[in-house]
Amino acid sequence: MKHPLFQNKLRMVVWWLTWLVLSLGQLLLYYIVYDRNINYNIADVAVSFIIYSGIGIAIWYPFRFFNSRTIKSVMLVTNILLLGAAVIVTWIVLSRYLLVIIIPDSAEMELYWEATLPYRAGSGTLIFGLIILTYYLIMSMSALAEKKAREAKLEAVIRDTELRMLRSQINPHFLFNTLNSISSLTVTNPEKARLMVIKLSDFMRYSLSSKDEQPVTLESEMENIRLYLDIEKVRFGDRLAYEEMIEKECLKIKIPVLLLQPLYENAVKHGVHESTGTIKITTRITCGGKYVRIDIGNNYEAGAVSAMGTGTGLANVSKRLDLYYGGNASINVSRENNLFRVVLNLPME
Repeated sequence: MKHPLFQNKLRMVVWWLTWLVLSLGQLLLYYIVYDRNINYNIADVAVSFIIYSGIGIAIWYPFRFFNSRTIKSVMLVTNILLLGAAVIVTWIVLSRYLLVIIIPDSAEMELYWEATLPYRAGSGTLIFGLIILTYYLIMSMSALAEKKAREAKLEAVIRDTELRMLRSQINPHFLFNTLNSISSLTVTNPEKARLMVIKLSDFMRYSLSSKDEQPVTLESEMENIRLYLDIEKVRFGDRLAYEEMIEKECLKIKIPVLLLQPLYENAVKHGVHESTGTIKITTRITCGGKYVRIDIGNNYEAGAVSAMGTGTGLANVSKRLDLYYGGNASINVSRENNLFRVVLNLPME
């Protein structure tokens, strides 16, 4: 693991600014309390804090080892105490050695050193404790950030898996119905069967070539819807009609792949399939502001057995909207005067 102070420039700036403030504070304290030559004070503070700041950076490596989860609490405290003693002794010895080199007047220097030694031991212990506390806070924050990152990654995997499951619930239903129709038409009307195979081939190529939940343009999605309705029109003939009114500026807006298909499947299943007359599916798409409005409607015959349906297809669409848009999209369903309508309001991306 990289040293936490080197992972962030701001941490390094704060680290050195903290030492600068401590140095100035100790310089003032030494000058007021011990009333020694200011040159001694400046040299002492400079040497002492340069050494301690370097040792403070090095403390991270044994501290990280001591803080391993495999080490028991008693052993951890013991290790930290021993580390603290070693750090303070090393700091005092190195500081004393360098000061003697910088200030050769040993007699006065000895008096100054003896007078300040108790303070050095106390301040060294306090600073060591603050460094250990800082590293504990950094490690806790890093662990929390890693935990959140793992949770976010797991949520993304779950979300992707759930979206794939929802798509897998959409595709087979239409495929099985179409294959059954083709099987029947190969005997009664081979030409219609051939047309359905071509349409189905184009439809499946679109479905299978679309990567997971990568968005597609509304234009591509509607082209695929037309393939679907053309297939069903071969099957139902004049009993199925459809029309669309789409604003051109909406065609480049991107939406989740195959989002609209189950809505048209519902219109066919609960409208055309149970009817004896013509069922007309209408599509109106407008865009303005921050949303695109997709209005899909179809008439149905009163009393049709499956006109109400079970709501599975709509539930899948609603769930996909929630997973993909995070609550920023809406779906509204209404039934009035034998007219079934589904209105989607999707953010324009």
